[in-house]
Amino acid sequence: MSEQSRLPGLPEPLPEGERLLWQGAPDWRALALRTFHGRLVAGYFAVLLAWVVVSSLYDGASVGRIAVALGWFGALALTTLGLIMLFAWLTARTTTYTITSRRVVLDYGIALTLTLNLPFKRVSAAGMKQFRDGTADLPLTMAEGDKLSYLMLWPHARAWRIGRPEPMLRAVPDGATVAAILVPALAAAHAQPAQAETGAKEAVKVRVPVATAAAA
Repeated sequence: MSEQSRLPGLPEPLPEGERLLWQGAPDWRALALRTFHGRLVAGYFAVLLAWVVVSSLYDGASVGRIAVALGWFGALALTTLGLIMLFAWLTARTTTYTITSRRVVLDYGIALTLTLNLPFKRVSAAGMKQFRDGTADLPLTMAEGDKLSYLMLWPHARAWRIGRPEPMLRAVPDGATVAAILVPALAAAHAQPAQAETGAKEAVKVRVPVATAAAA
């Protein structure tokens, strides 16, 4: 197949017999609120601003002085929240999740692009946590023996599973529909008879662009 036939988010064209089932990216708003804890940060600054007002009034500060203090803390809050939203937007823009009839592929990275290839034969289970906004997190439990780095996966990893990291499709829009695509495909792959040992065993692969690796 030609280079033009290569789908975005995949390191190479799909081999014969493999079908594309779904492609998508995280919702950046959900990433900002949950993954990067935007709501928690906003709450922290709200408490901090309230404390500034109360403490200033208790100390007998003038209205002008209180306004200056609120201005400084408000600017800091807006800057911090703006950076969180920018990082969430960049993360979503540079991430592509792909589900095929044989695997899940995570293509991600703002400065350095990584492609994580997860054959269904190496995925033992898939879960889903759906949220009120319709997005969902879809964690993947890997087979015994697969070694993945939590830091390499983050933020596309299930929280706190550091000893045995679980790759996760984060903040997927219309998560229930995506789960309904993923779970039957995974079940079908595990229901197939084991292939004869005629070649290398399917394995989890991480790809780094050659040009980037050479420059490192």
